[in-house]
Amino acid sequence: MRCDARSIGGRFEAREGARATIAAVAAHGEPLIIPGRRQAEARLDATTAFWQQWSDAIRYAGPWRDAVVRSALALKLLVHAPSGAIAAAPTTSLPERIGGERNWDYRFCWIRDSAFTLEALLQLGCRDEAHSFFWWFMHATRLTRPALRVLYRLDGGTRVPERELRLAGYRGSRPVRVGNAAASQHQLDIYGDLFDTAWLYAQQGGRIAPDTGAELAEVADLVCELWRTPDHGIWEVRMAPRHFTHSKAMCWVALDRAQRLVEAGQIRGHTGARWRTEAAAIRAFIETHCWSETLGSYVRSAGSDELDASLLLMAIMRYHEPQEPRLRGTIDAIRRHLAHGPLVYRYPGDDGLRGTEGVFLCCSFWLVEALALTGQRDEAAQAMDALLAHANDVGLYAEELDPSTGEHLGNFPQALVHLALISAAMALVPEAEG
Repeated sequence: MRCDARSIGGRFEAREGARATIAAVAAHGEPLIIPGRRQAEARLDATTAFWQQWSDAIRYAGPWRDAVVRSALALKLLVHAPSGAIAAAPTTSLPERIGGERNWDYRFCWIRDSAFTLEALLQLGCRDEAHSFFWWFMHATRLTRPALRVLYRLDGGTRVPERELRLAGYRGSRPVRVGNAAASQHQLDIYGDLFDTAWLYAQQGGRIAPDTGAELAEVADLVCELWRTPDHGIWEVRMAPRHFTHSKAMCWVALDRAQRLVEAGQIRGHTGARWRTEAAAIRAFIETHCWSETLGSYVRSAGSDELDASLLLMAIMRYHEPQEPRLRGTIDAIRRHLAHGPLVYRYPGDDGLRGTEGVFLCCSFWLVEALALTGQRDEAAQAMDALLAHANDVGLYAEELDPSTGEHLGNFPQALVHLALISAAMALVPEAEG
């Protein structure tokens, strides 16, 4: 053992079956109390017992349980304890391409991540966490309602100006960013995420308070006004807004779920008539302007001939019945044009940035779920196995992957990827088994 002004160090040899305890003790602004070995080991045992008990209670008994539990643990550790918000990732500016400029700060809570998180918690039987998280979600969005912000600070604030630091960046990847300018973007899909979250919560026996129901009705009325406007889309492109197909479909989801909440008595004092009319208009727009006969698929945006992996969410959000030919055609087209085996790129077109990126792992797991939901279960299971082989040595995923090297790219670990993994695993296992 050695100790000097800069460090404390030492060496020991651990053999198989032996146990060694190393305690790092620190304090700031309060007395430093150094526990004895017995106290330190008691705390460690209590911590281990808590996490083991929590993991054992996860309601999933399928063939990918280890990966599901690991993902659930990762998500729980991304929760900011003082507020209950979940971070998209705990890192900033890890590059989507080494040496490139696609480097973002993900240390915030996104509306869509929150929606997927609540669904995952409900699927896994974590009802206490789901209940608490739902009401945090409702409270956070209340700050700007009826309009919603794309993302919030972990303390619930909305001001997250983006700036660049004078740092070299990870392996020379610049800029290094703090804050995220996407917070001020116009993204329509988040309204569908909000309403799908409320509907899932209600389906699982949750009750929505009358004042919250009234606020949701105001949001639905706003969607009726907003859906005709172009936006920046789910991928937060840094170019002129477009009429993105996924955004329109999620506006339809918002109004569809709002109607269902009325029918379930969760939104009171409304017939939902205007919402039904506008939902039908959205569907007519999508079917007329966002379908390509040439590709046999829905397309990235109205009038374009590009594909986008976010269209897989049309199956996951039940925009159509599973066997609808247009839905199956879209899945097939994405597999032909955007997939590299089980790995899926987001889109091939312009997004306002220089350079390229890796395959998106959340999109890859969305493909698994879409295949499972449309009855292609054998292919889905094979893709699931292949994707799980790409996890790192402790079962975690970054945002993207270099398909030629297997190197993880982007911020790490990425909540949206682990949420998609859980959802895909649940879709592949009949409810009785899950």
